[in-house]
Amino acid sequence: MKKIILLFALAVMVGNVAEAKDKKNKKKSAEPTTQSATPLQMNDGTALSTAAPEKTAPASTLKASDMAFADVNHDFGTVQEGPDATTKFTFVNKGTEAIVIQKAQASCGCTVPTYSKEPIAPGAEGVIDVAFHTLGKPAGGFQKTVTVTTNAGVQILTIKGSVEKAPTTSVPENNSMIKTN
Repeated sequence: MKKIILLFALAVMVGNVAEAKDKKNKKKSAEPTTQSATPLQMNDGTALSTAAPEKTAPASTLKASDMAFADVNHDFGTVQEGPDATTKFTFVNKGTEAIVIQKAQASCGCTVPTYSKEPIAPGAEGVIDVAFHTLGKPAGGFQKTVTVTTNAGVQILTIKGSVEKAPTTSVPENNSMIKTN
């Protein structure tokens, strides 16, 4: 009986030791290594890099001014509440590469920009349509922006104006339908 108990105790101890080693190895592999490789040297003593060369996209020669807008501001003046107020912002690609509009983001949900996903070739014209939803807007002035992000940089477009409340329709009084006894 003593032998069985000793064998059982020995098996438990071996299992605990193995479990502790596993935990230690897992912890060690999770820690960042601080080993530094000795750089290879040429005969003249200069260091030779062993890192693989990075693949980078060719640098763009475009700049924000290559996206030449006719105007970056539009004043709608006074608009009636109800129908959308819309405008077009046009630009010409003055650069030597195609301009790609990556996104156009409005400053609020009531302003919706749309644009072509196709690249705009050098010398070609691009258009960004902007709609302002007037329905339910309070009377008074508004000013909203659209941030246009392209491979040529970022451009801010601005729309402004004033909303005039739509006239309310009143139900005419029609006493002729009232019967009296």
